[in-house]
Amino acid sequence: MIANQIANPYLPAPAQVLAIQPQTGVDYTFRLATDIEPAWGQFVEISLPGVGEAPISVSDAGPGYIELTIRRVGKVTTALHQLKPGDTVYLRGPYGSGFPRDEFAGHQLVVAAGGTGVAPVKGLINYYAGHPGELAGLNLLLGFKTPADILFRTDIERWQGLFPTILTVDQGQAGWLGKVGLVTEFVKEIPLKNDARIIVVGPPLMIKFTVAEFIKCQIKPEQIWVSLERRMHCGLGKCGHCKINDVYVCLEGPVFNYSRARDLVD
Repeated sequence: MIANQIANPYLPAPAQVLAIQPQTGVDYTFRLATDIEPAWGQFVEISLPGVGEAPISVSDAGPGYIELTIRRVGKVTTALHQLKPGDTVYLRGPYGSGFPRDEFAGHQLVVAAGGTGVAPVKGLINYYAGHPGELAGLNLLLGFKTPADILFRTDIERWQGLFPTILTVDQGQAGWLGKVGLVTEFVKEIPLKNDARIIVVGPPLMIKFTVAEFIKCQIKPEQIWVSLERRMHCGLGKCGHCKINDVYVCLEGPVFNYSRARDLVD
């Protein structure tokens, strides 16, 4: 935790941009120098003075750095995409709940992620790539809109050599020889153990229908975790932008067990 947040939780700390890796035409991964030690699934607030602030999930981390994969969709993210290595951004956090690794230990883990939803689980997958003995198997089901939208290509190629991995796109393009179809269409191809643990991350409709497919396969809601990165704003449960009923997603989420998330309806 950044020390100066003890005095003022809104006060960010400077972080130098160490590297920028384009993933697609609109998605860049920023490596930032910081002592933040997030849990997988948590997010931080990144800001530029005079521009604004945005909540972004941590896509990876290591000693002295974190990585954020940021899509250019608005004023703040457009300004971030204009930065160069050596520039300075400002961070506060990490915030929210992460994925419960204790719940996964000794079980088969299935990660189903779509689009930018792969970012919050990238670090977790990389962790298990280095600690395969903690699980009874890891299966990946990754989906993107088109081949041009695929993130983390180098990581995915490495994962395909380590774990059973299904990579699919909604719409194929010339030269694409892989699978075409929605993530939901491939759930039934995964050999599931009765006590498997499931992570589903992606757009809301993708989460809804992918979870439904796993439940059809006799997976219980208690065995499923989802990440609801819904309109998070301040990260402190003050502004109410992310509130669903009496739940502040930025405080109690974004990672929820589905036995609770299924009741969080707008």
